[in-house]
Amino acid sequence: MAYPDKITLMNWATSHPTLWNAGDKQAWIENWRTVATGEFRMLDPVGTPEKRGFKSCCEDSWDLFQARVRFKIQPGTLFICANEVAWCLENHFEGPDGSQVQYSLETYQFTENGGVNIRTYYRVPAHSDENLGDIFEAYLPENEGGL
Repeated sequence: MAYPDKITLMNWATSHPTLWNAGDKQAWIENWRTVATGEFRMLDPVGTPEKRGFKSCCEDSWDLFQARVRFKIQPGTLFICANEVAWCLENHFEGPDGSQVQYSLETYQFTENGGVNIRTYYRVPAHSDENLGDIFEAYLPENEGGL
């Protein structure tokens, strides 16, 4: 199986935040399956233990983050080069001082066997952080002080 073509990757990328923000988990999963049906591997973020498998890399993240975080690919930052996609993602959430935005850089390398290697880069909040610390206590329990 060849890796997804540029049009397929563009459709997946532009649908990714739309389906997330709509809260449509099944459609979001189906969107993933248009570009990756094989092995999922993820460093989220780089420097933390690797996650493997669709459930660990995608469904668990949905279950923890989707209700509180909204996504927007920052305009002008979506890049598709051969079998790789990269973007700067705006992560919008409500905090004690109102609406807040944190940024993440994310890369996706799609493999010929239907897999995907995901690498993200962002500042991990401490578990004591009043905005998202409780989520990260569950998501990255070993990083109590953040990264």
